Amino acid sequence: MSITLAIILAQAAAAEAGQQPVELQSQVSTNQAGQTPADQPGEPAEEVGRLGPAQQGGGDIVVTARRRAETVQDVPIAMSVIGGTALAETGAYNVNRLTQLQPSLQFYSTNPRNSAANIRGLGAPFGLTNDGIEQGVGIYVDQVYYSRIASATFDFTDTERIEILRGPQGTLYGKNTTAGAINITTRKPSFETEARVEVTGGNYEFFQGKFSLSGPLVDDVVAARISGSVTTRRGTVYNTLQREWQNSQDNIGLRGQMLFQAAPNFDVTLYADYNRQNPNCCVQYYARVGATQRPLARQYAALAAAFGYAPPSTNAFDRLTDVDTDLQAKQELGGASALANWNLGAGTLTSVTAWRFWHWGPSNDRDFIGLPVTPVSANPSQQSQFTQELRFASDTKGSVDYTVGAFYFYQTLDTQGLQVQGPAASRFLLNPGNPPFGPNGCATATAAACNPAILNGLTSRNQISFKNTSAALFGKLTWRPTEQLEIAPGLRVNYDKKEGQYIATVTTGAGSTTLTNDQRGVLAPQSYRPEFDNWNISGDITVSYEFAPDIHYYATYAHSYKSGGINLSGLPLDGANNPILAVQTIDPETVNHFELGLKTQFWDRRATVNVAAFWTEIDDYQATVNNQQVGVLRGYLANAGKVRTRGVEVDSAFRPFDGLNLYVNGAYTDAKYVRFVDAPCPPELSGGTTAAAGQAASAPGTPGGISPQSCNISGQVLPGVSKWAFSYGAEYGIPTQIGGLSGQVYIGYDGSYRSRFSSNPSPSRYTWVDGYALSNFRLGFKNDDGLNVFAWLRNAFDEDYFELLATQSGSTGLIVGQPGDPRTYGVTLSARF
Repeated sequence: MSITLAIILAQAAAAEAGQQPVELQSQVSTNQAGQTPADQPGEPAEEVGRLGPAQQGGGDIVVTARRRAETVQDVPIAMSVIGGTALAETGAYNVNRLTQLQPSLQFYSTNPRNSAANIRGLGAPFGLTNDGIEQGVGIYVDQVYYSRIASATFDFTDTERIEILRGPQGTLYGKNTTAGAINITTRKPSFETEARVEVTGGNYEFFQGKFSLSGPLVDDVVAARISGSVTTRRGTVYNTLQREWQNSQDNIGLRGQMLFQAAPNFDVTLYADYNRQNPNCCVQYYARVGATQRPLARQYAALAAAFGYAPPSTNAFDRLTDVDTDLQAKQELGGASALANWNLGAGTLTSVTAWRFWHWGPSNDRDFIGLPVTPVSANPSQQSQFTQELRFASDTKGSVDYTVGAFYFYQTLDTQGLQVQGPAASRFLLNPGNPPFGPNGCATATAAACNPAILNGLTSRNQISFKNTSAALFGKLTWRPTEQLEIAPGLRVNYDKKEGQYIATVTTGAGSTTLTNDQRGVLAPQSYRPEFDNWNISGDITVSYEFAPDIHYYATYAHSYKSGGINLSGLPLDGANNPILAVQTIDPETVNHFELGLKTQFWDRRATVNVAAFWTEIDDYQATVNNQQVGVLRGYLANAGKVRTRGVEVDSAFRPFDGLNLYVNGAYTDAKYVRFVDAPCPPELSGGTTAAAGQAASAPGTPGGISPQSCNISGQVLPGVSKWAFSYGAEYGIPTQIGGLSGQVYIGYDGSYRSRFSSNPSPSRYTWVDGYALSNFRLGFKNDDGLNVFAWLRNAFDEDYFELLATQSGSTGLIVGQPGDPRTYGVTLSARF
C-alpha cells in the first residue's frame, strides 16, 4: 500500500489548491454509462501509482474494491495498489517481482506450472502442484478469473494498476478465494488517439519492449486499443555439460480491446489476448548436502563417488550446473472476454463472460545433477475454462446499498505425463542389501542397487483428465445507521464438483508390463476415477467507524471455505506397492478469519499510517501429508488437522516537503501448523528404519512422534513465510528544464528485507533460506507529458540469496537451490504521444 499512500500524500496537498480528485479504479466503478471515471470516452486513462507522484494532479485516490467508488482510506479492507508507472520504475513486471514491494505477498516458482502465490502465508501447498485443488489467492485480469497460477509468471502488458487484497474474498468476487486476490487492470480504449512506448536494455542481454496504441474507430461510439510486449534475457546459470546459459527469459504478449458505447447508459468492451513463453528454463542445482537416515552407502556422497561424479561447483552462487536433460518451460495462454455495463438508474448491471486456454510443454531434469537418474520428467497439459459472472450494484445515494451476483465456472484439463528412469536410477533409488557392503557399495554383486538394468528405461505414461464445475450466488449489503457507522454483512452460497481420471501405465526398459516389486516401488501402475462435490455457505461482516475525517477503524470477521479436491498426481502405496483408493479425495478447508484495521492521515495529510492486525485459522488444511493409519509410504495431498496464521501489517508514507516522498511497509507474520501429526518427515529424519528414526528423534530440536513414514510437526512453522518482511523507499525530484523540456530530475531507492523462512513442507535444518535484503536504485528525468528516461540498478550490492530450496527424491540428502537474480543494471525509456 505504500505506493498508494505516497500518491495520497502528494495529492492531498494539491487538493487544497482546489484540483479535482484522481480516481484510481479497482474493478468496476461506473458512471451513468457504466464506465470507470478514468475511462470515459474522450479521456485517456489516468496514469496512477508512480513513486514520484507530485505531477499526478490532486485529490484523494478513489477505488472500487467494494464495487463502488470510495476513497482508498475509507475502504475497510487491507489492500495495496500499484500503478503502471511504478511497475516500470521499480522493475516489477511480473508477480514474482511484486514481492519486493509487498511484504505480505509470497510467490515461489520452480517453473511456471509449479508456482504458488500466497498472502499472509496462505494460498497453496508449498512446493507441490496438484491440479485437483484450487488456489487460495485469486488472480483476476480485467475482472476475469485466471484458474492457472502459471499466468502469474507472464509479463504485465499495458497495465494501469494492480491491486492486492489481503484476507478472504468471496462475497463481492466471482470465485471464492480464502487468502486474498490479485486484481490486474489494463488500460482501456480511449476516444482520444494516444500511443505509448517503453524500451529497456540491460546486462545479461536483457531487452524489454512494450507498446500500446488507442483511439476512436467511430467518434464517441467505438474505440479500440492494441498493446504488446517482448522480453528476452540470457540465462544467469551456465550449464558446463550442455555449454549453454539456462534460466533465460523469452516472453511475448499481445492484447486487443474494443469499446462499444452503444448508448449513454450501456457499453460493451471486448478483449482478446495471447501470451507465449519459451525460455531455456528452469534449473535447480547443487546447494548443499545433509545427512539422512539412509545407510551411508545410500547417501549422496557415496552415490556420487560410486559414479566418480562431482558437480561443477559446490557453491551455488558460482551459478554453474551440469544437468543432462534439455530444459524447456514453454507455455501459451490466451482467451477472449466481454464486459458489459448497463446503468438502470437504481444501479448498474454488469456481465463478464470469458473463455481462456493454457497449454504447457515442459522438459525437466528432476534428479538435478549430471547423472541419468530421472532424465525425463514432464507433464504436458492443455486446459480451457469458461466463466460467466452477472452482478448488480445499487447506487450509493441512500443509507443502504448492496451488490448481488451469480458466478459460473467450468474447467477442463488433459495431461500426458511421462517419466523415464535412467541407468543411474537403480543405485540412487533401490536397496543395496544389508551391510556389510562390498567395494561396489552393495551387499552382493547382484543386489538390486548395483544392477542398472532393473530401473534403466522404466517408464510411466500417465493419462490425466479433470473436469471442474463451480457455481455461486453472492451478495454484500452496506447499512449506514449514522454518518460515521457502517455495517456490511456478506453471504455466499457455493457449489463445487470435480471429476477426474488418472491412468498410469508402467513398462520396463524391455517394454514389458510385468514388473518386479522393486520396479513397482519406484513407478507403480495406477488407475482410478476420483469424484468430489459439495455445497457450502460462507459469509463475512465488517463494522467500520469514522472517528474523524482522517481516522477510520474497522473490524471484520469472515467464515470461508476453500473447495475440496481430488488427487491427480497419483495415490500413495500400501505395503504391497498398490495404490490406496481410499484417499482419492480431500475435504474443503474451513477458514475463520478475524481482522482489525486502522487507517489514519495527519500532519496536514502529509503522513499516512495504516495498521491491520489479523488472526486466521484453517481446519482441514490441504497439504502434502503421509497418513500412517492407511500405511502410506509416499507423499500425496490430504487434510492436515489445523493451521493458524496471525500478524500485524503497517503501511506508512510521508511527504516532509514538496519533492520528497518516503514509504515504509512492514509485516509480522506468525504462521504455524497447530495440528499436523502425520506430515512427511524432514530430510534428516527420512529414509531409515523405525529404530533409526527413533534415534534421530532424540536429537535436540527434532519433532516427536517419528515413524519411517510420517512425523508430528504440530507447532512448527508453515513453509515459505518470513516472520518479518519489510519494503521501504524514497524518491526525490527537483524541477528542472533539459533541452527546453520542463520536468524533474529524480533519484529513487527501493529496498526490501525478508527474514529466514522454511523451504520444505516439514521444517528442516537443511532447507532454511537465510534472510536477505535487496537494494534498488534509479536516476532519471520525467515530465507530465509522459516522457520518462532513467537508469536503474537492481540488487545493487549483489546479494547472494536463494528464492527456494528443495530436496532430491530418494532421501539421498542432496539439497538443491534456485538462486535469485544477481546484480542487474540498465536503462529504460518510455514516452506517451
